[in-house]
Amino acid sequence: MSERPLILVSNDDGITAPGIRTLVDAVKHLGEVIVVAPDSPQSAMGHAVTISRPLRLEKTNLYGDIVSYQCSGTPADCVKLAVDKVMHRKPDLLVSGINHGSNSSINVIYSGTMSAAVEGAIEGIPAVGFSLCDFSYDADFTLAKRVARKIASDILSNGLPKGVLLNVNVPKIAESDWKGFKVCRQANAKWQEEFDERQDPNGRKYYWLTGKFVNFDQGEDTDEWALANNYASVVPVQFDLTAHHAISYLNTWNFADEK
Repeated sequence: MSERPLILVSNDDGITAPGIRTLVDAVKHLGEVIVVAPDSPQSAMGHAVTISRPLRLEKTNLYGDIVSYQCSGTPADCVKLAVDKVMHRKPDLLVSGINHGSNSSINVIYSGTMSAAVEGAIEGIPAVGFSLCDFSYDADFTLAKRVARKIASDILSNGLPKGVLLNVNVPKIAESDWKGFKVCRQANAKWQEEFDERQDPNGRKYYWLTGKFVNFDQGEDTDEWALANNYASVVPVQFDLTAHHAISYLNTWNFADEK
């Protein structure tokens, strides 16, 4: 490669979050880094894009010599704008995160962190989302930084299959307790949610989302098992949501008989 690898960094916790600062530090020696991230937290935005209001893109000096922009939109907006308006060529790698909190199992659907990575993959950019299973603003990112550096370097060296990106989660443990990487599948786990009904000072009802996370999957090949056993989970993800195994079943419904 005649040029240094071009690396786009984004996230959903906002451009000032400790996680993205750690990620920039983890990958900055691997190539030319450009940061485009939300100007405020955008957690659980999924793959939302902005269509009803203007988007603002403002250059910042938060990362010294590293070019960085803050965007008023969602994580997916950030990647779209970066590719169309900021990058001087298609990036060789997109890294998103490091998220404050897990994006394992069903969380990948809701995650803004992962949606930034998905948007990159849609654009044909090798992409990965990183998350640390610690929601604290002051979380220790030492192990997550090590994991991110290794995975990013390996993607630049080896590439990824077409249409595939990686969802990488790091357990909340000391670096000395880490057992390594585990390539695995997404666990069958979900949030069992309830809405707590409350009243505001004016007596009007409002609802606050509550609930608990339940893992229905006892397999030892899942991301939840890996994290519980001190591994960093590495799940290959695709944005083609077709349930290919169900096509033959649906064809038994004799749709062809209807006109």
